[in-house]
Amino acid sequence: MSDLQAPLRPKRKKIWVDYFVQFRWIIVIFVVLPISFTLYFLTYLGDVKSERKSFKQRQKEHDENVKKVVNRLKQRNSSKDGLVCTARKPWIAVGMRNVDYKRARHFEVDLSAFRNILEIDTERMVARVEPLVNMGQISRVTVPMNLSLAVVAELDDLTVGGLINGYGIEGSSHLFGLFSDTVVAYEIVLADGRVVRATKDNEFSDLFYSIPWSQGTLGLLVSAEIKLIHVKEYMRLTYKPVKGNIKELAQAYIDSFAPRDGDQDNPEKVPDFVETMIYNSSEAVCMTGKYASTEEAKKKGNKINCVGWWFKPWFYQHAQTALKRGEFVEYIPTREYYHRHTRCLYWEGKLILPFADQLWFRFLFGWLMPPKVSLLKATQGEAIRNYYHEMHVIQDMLVPLYKVGDALEWVHREMEVYPIWLCPHRLYKLPVKTMVYPEPGFELQPRQGDTQYAQMYTDVGVYYSPGPVLRGEVFDGSEAVRRMESWLIENHGFQPQYAVSELNEKNFWRMFDAELYEQCRKKYGAVGNFMSVYYKCKKGRKTEKEVQEAEQAHLETAEAEVDQPED
Repeated sequence: MSDLQAPLRPKRKKIWVDYFVQFRWIIVIFVVLPISFTLYFLTYLGDVKSERKSFKQRQKEHDENVKKVVNRLKQRNSSKDGLVCTARKPWIAVGMRNVDYKRARHFEVDLSAFRNILEIDTERMVARVEPLVNMGQISRVTVPMNLSLAVVAELDDLTVGGLINGYGIEGSSHLFGLFSDTVVAYEIVLADGRVVRATKDNEFSDLFYSIPWSQGTLGLLVSAEIKLIHVKEYMRLTYKPVKGNIKELAQAYIDSFAPRDGDQDNPEKVPDFVETMIYNSSEAVCMTGKYASTEEAKKKGNKINCVGWWFKPWFYQHAQTALKRGEFVEYIPTREYYHRHTRCLYWEGKLILPFADQLWFRFLFGWLMPPKVSLLKATQGEAIRNYYHEMHVIQDMLVPLYKVGDALEWVHREMEVYPIWLCPHRLYKLPVKTMVYPEPGFELQPRQGDTQYAQMYTDVGVYYSPGPVLRGEVFDGSEAVRRMESWLIENHGFQPQYAVSELNEKNFWRMFDAELYEQCRKKYGAVGNFMSVYYKCKKGRKTEKEVQEAEQAHLETAEAEVDQPED
């Protein structure tokens, strides 16, 4: 058996859950889609109402809401009440992991009012926004101004708070890094009720560097100042088909945006946007984009494709046509390009509604798409949720760019999930070591895509049912994720925490660096008040006893360090 050949697996006997999942589209069509559309519309009306208010009025409301948060925290009795967390319902989160920590006793703080864009500062080129502002909302305001966040995550529903406290990426991340790398300042309410503004060069710089990936376990984020860039009206997108073995597909992807001469900061050689979709072990389409003006897009002979229309083919299927058509170029309105994967949730929509990509459905009902992820989660019980954990993969593997070929071979061998999404991002060398960090000494022998100040990484997005599951074979999803996590640890990779994780505490802190995070937990009073990031991400239910014992262990460690005599 070759290294790339998948192991032979026995057939799996179907159970009742298989049939429920197979016909789940009935619930989605008649329940989830209508409710989703209604919620989207009501949210849009709320956003429009907010946008009609002056920035001064929005700031006044923000200050009042912050005071409510501070007063709420001061009501908490640390000896009687549970640990602090937001009042957001578990099923509302877009991530796939179970929000089981909220099943233990906890002290809720309501942040639902924090959904306003507070300021668009065109002089500082910064957008000041509240944590529940989502990507669709911010792009609707900024793009008509020929402005945009430096990194705009593709799905409309993704919020600023989730992308900062967790993980966010987009096709521009090879230039600007992850979403959190584009943040200029955080406004945080600490456990004791203090409101602080953390930047990279003020007295709270350690907190500034610790917030990303912390999952809201250091304090409550109430606003963020995020970098803006100038953009044009269209994206000139080039679709380039690639055929070959997995390593050849990986190299073509690298060559699509990383000059072999190392001139990674040259805008003439590096595109504004990059992504590649691997459709099987021998075919891929590399896409590179450059911002273009309306004048350029409308020149005779140029094709404009408004991919955001409800009846249009799903983007990943449209891109796949390059495998037959050959290389082609088209112009897509910038905002529609940003949210190109929203209608079909990348390609997950094909599993949720198997016929939703057909022309008749797109034309008649495509305007109802997509279903809200939160409602999909709300309408699945424990058995369905566990089924998806075992028989379905939604994972991102962040790996050094030069190892992307190895990662693709691993996914093919162990999971056989296609399509695969590839998106590069910079991982910066910072003054301090954060939870995620580049390989030590990468700048001494820079590889293709690297610079002296950042190592190039790639997000290998694995979202779909594995090949064995589609063939009716036995597949152990939990064990596959464990092997994936071990592979990432061995190869200096990282697993975003929105996904289901099988890591134990020891391996979690082998993957991520704990030092600065734990220092800030103790310094800013998070220990004993907010749950630790590992425990918040840990798979399975958290009983009150487990929560208390875990935090007590952190408290005892912190007290012991304080009591140690100085040399």
